[in-house]
Amino acid sequence: MKRAGVLLIAAVPVIATGFYLVLPSGSADAPPAPTAAAAQSAREDAKDRAEEKREEERAEDDAVVADLPAGLAAPAKKELAQRLVASAEHSTTDWRTTYGAIEDEGDGCGYTAGIIGFCTGTHDLLMLVEAYTEEHPDNGLASYLPALREVDGSDSHEGLNPGFTAAWEAEGEVPAFRAAQEAERDRLYFEPAVRLAKLDGLGTLGQFVYFDAMVFHGPDTDADGFYALREHTLRQAKTPAAGGFEEEYLDAFLDIRREAMLTRYPDRDTARVDTAQRRFLEAGNLGLDTPLVWEMYGDHYRLP
Repeated sequence: MKRAGVLLIAAVPVIATGFYLVLPSGSADAPPAPTAAAAQSAREDAKDRAEEKREEERAEDDAVVADLPAGLAAPAKKELAQRLVASAEHSTTDWRTTYGAIEDEGDGCGYTAGIIGFCTGTHDLLMLVEAYTEEHPDNGLASYLPALREVDGSDSHEGLNPGFTAAWEAEGEVPAFRAAQEAERDRLYFEPAVRLAKLDGLGTLGQFVYFDAMVFHGPDTDADGFYALREHTLRQAKTPAAGGFEEEYLDAFLDIRREAMLTRYPDRDTARVDTAQRRFLEAGNLGLDTPLVWEMYGDHYRLP
């Protein structure tokens, strides 16, 4: 149920440095003015150096993550995470029954569909169908790509009715499309959330908190996007990696997330925070260990 699905691109300032000797006008020894080509070359060199630095930082972060416990990425914990998300997205813990789920929830995101709620209005559903069509061009959703591109960013159904929902449900029975949904879920949401949570020094519960927030709020920097929520939290509490206390940081993050949910959807039930994640945190279950007991929209769940 992503509220946004844009790619996050870090802006890197480009600084070109130079030393110019000021000589009297007309002096034969005055250096020539830099040409447009030289200026462009300097900018490209600066961009290359910035990219090299980012690559080095990513490599260092990868090394840190590789040395940490698997956490939420361990198969059993990942399965648990999908069950928890499904209880919020689909009111079931059997997430493998939701590949073909599709409906318009009236939240401004168009159709919400699949295992984590890919949306026609938030770009991630479009990316999923485009990637799937590259591998399987004759699939039942390919003919809707022009319409999906037109409605992207809106709640419109133009060009999708009346056949798109039936086509999605039918494709949800195809093993290749199920695999494509899982791959896109991992690429866009699960892997970035778990990686960043580990770099922030968070345990398995914290990694799930990030994952669920990224699913619901989207991986962007809008006011209620995941990265904006994290930045807001960092102004109030330190991550464990920065010397803070894990419980305090997560408590602050959940407060900020809940406020963002209610700001955007005043009538929306915030159970996925209040009677699930907050309950685990208050119990001190930072490892997200079973058994787990929680409530979601009035329904009670227990995983032994």
